[in-house]
Amino acid sequence: MNNQQKFYGWYMVLVLWIVYLINLGFPLYGGAVINSFMMKDIPMDRMTYGAGFSLCNLFVGLGAIPAGMAVIKYGIRKTFLLGGVVLVIATLWMSQIATQPWHYLIGFGVLSGFGMAMGTMLPLATTVTRWFVRYRGRAMAIAMTASGFAGFVASPAINKLIQASGGNWRLAWLAVGGACVVSSLIAVKFLKENPQDYGQIPDGREATEAEKAAIAVNPLFTKYAWTPAEVYKNYVYWLTILAAAASQWPFFFFTAHWIMHLRGKGIDPSIAAFCMGLFTMGGIVGRLISGWLMDRIAARYVFMLGFLCYFVGSFLAIQASPAALFAAYVAAILYGAGFGWCFVAQQTMLGHFFGPAAFPKINGTLLAITAILVSASGMVGGKLFDIFKGYNEAFYLNVAMGIFGIIMLVFAKMPKPSQDKTGSLRQTA
Repeated sequence: MNNQQKFYGWYMVLVLWIVYLINLGFPLYGGAVINSFMMKDIPMDRMTYGAGFSLCNLFVGLGAIPAGMAVIKYGIRKTFLLGGVVLVIATLWMSQIATQPWHYLIGFGVLSGFGMAMGTMLPLATTVTRWFVRYRGRAMAIAMTASGFAGFVASPAINKLIQASGGNWRLAWLAVGGACVVSSLIAVKFLKENPQDYGQIPDGREATEAEKAAIAVNPLFTKYAWTPAEVYKNYVYWLTILAAAASQWPFFFFTAHWIMHLRGKGIDPSIAAFCMGLFTMGGIVGRLISGWLMDRIAARYVFMLGFLCYFVGSFLAIQASPAALFAAYVAAILYGAGFGWCFVAQQTMLGHFFGPAAFPKINGTLLAITAILVSASGMVGGKLFDIFKGYNEAFYLNVAMGIFGIIMLVFAKMPKPSQDKTGSLRQTA
């Protein structure tokens, strides 16, 4: 690479940040606010309401498989564009068609979930994995902080828009759709596929001799060119999937029911929306800490630490009330930090353990399987509410999920590839 040429990778991180901010933050976090108002016009029990988020989670995961295929066949920009188109269709469905509970399940659960799958995490993580090696953890973390800022902005803004329009939640969905159009245009205009296509290399420069020597013995990321078939045969990959599922269960429950939990405790809707914003802002802190640690210590230890946020956050969430708003604020921040922390660790861990070549396919598979495993999170949370007339038992279940995830990670050590017939190992480029 020409030393005078500026490395485009960090510009890519900025573009990814903006696109991710819009495509995840507004439909998901903004949608959580919109749906709480929607229930006045489309009555449904909490189980059905939670089922919408369960379906959304499921299709975010199932959509990761075609998203991975699209990245490989059509490229990153077209995959983001496709995701934006589907999200716009989803917002039009919710604003113009939805009048029955099943309309909500299709529009928010299926269409929004699939659109977010195509237009958020998998193409983002693939891009970062291609453009970075030594700085992969911090680049992943920075790009993924976008959803936190989006939630902090989107949730209160959407709440104000609905209240200013006299409860017109359909108008709010149109606003979300307009934002998705903007994100699609940005992705098509500014995203680039690979550093090699522009005469550049990952990280922006050749490693020095000292750095090469350090990389050769660095235990944090693999030197072997894994194939997807080899990854699928390795038990560490499956332990990572189970740990990822355990970290996502509390997140999707929280996203679906946090506002309803606070409002049920007698907390004002505007404060509940603010707490949702704190939840997403907490994700920023968690992502940045996780990304910084991932470049320095073993991935599984970073992943384990993220679960601790869920433990403390769950017990504080149970204590939340109008007289204990501080508990609600801290619980929201810790839940956001826990998910952001674990998700950066999960994504970076895959890249560190198995390399960039296999990443789109194995990450798509991981996201799909974890989505299936945790798809009932929102619905189970709603069912527990219907049975116990409160969410305490759901929060206890989240703690149990965290303990399970830590146990899985205890055994998820850096995988060791088997030797080929010549007794040698393929090195990554």
